Amino acid sequence: MDEGFEILEKAERYRGYAHVFQYRFRHRLFAGGWSQEISREVFERGHAAAVLPYDPDADAVVLIEQFRIGACAAGFAPWQIEIVAGIVEEGDAVEEVARREAVEEAGAAIGALIPICRYLVSPGVASESVALYCGRVDSRGLGGIHGLAEEHEDIRVEVVPWPSALAQLEAGSITNAVAIIALQWLALNRERVREDWR
Repeated sequence: MDEGFEILEKAERYRGYAHVFQYRFRHRLFAGGWSQEISREVFERGHAAAVLPYDPDADAVVLIEQFRIGACAAGFAPWQIEIVAGIVEEGDAVEEVARREAVEEAGAAIGALIPICRYLVSPGVASESVALYCGRVDSRGLGGIHGLAEEHEDIRVEVVPWPSALAQLEAGSITNAVAIIALQWLALNRERVREDWR
């Protein structure tokens, strides 16, 4: 079957926290015919699940903050304001990863889950996708420092009233895609979510 592309070779170039593969490929051109052979490295570390914990009664979200070396390397603030997320290992149910990570990273038990979207993080160089959810949570008593020592996690948890979270988003204080997408989704859907979870 002609899928419009052809993988000529896939070779592992690095194996560590992530894997790097070199692909040789060609694809059909919009103008007709085929491209020349192209060589690209692809960063592969699996797929992730992420959840924005939202308390409709308090009208607040649970945000986390942790050190990110990639942000540092890119010239951004290395302590990133984020939402809960984790890698989906083989055999894991995606929704269960979102629930488990909420407990590990924020001490939060997630109730109802609403799927937001599944998106590619950076398809030009990485195979990673994120399954993104909004999860109902009771935010009373949440906060403090969380994370797993064996995963070198040092995560600060904060319950943020919705107007403050929206102000941070609008001010550009939040600079990672998963948190931006989740908060923008909630800005568009908050009234409906509050009504549904009433």
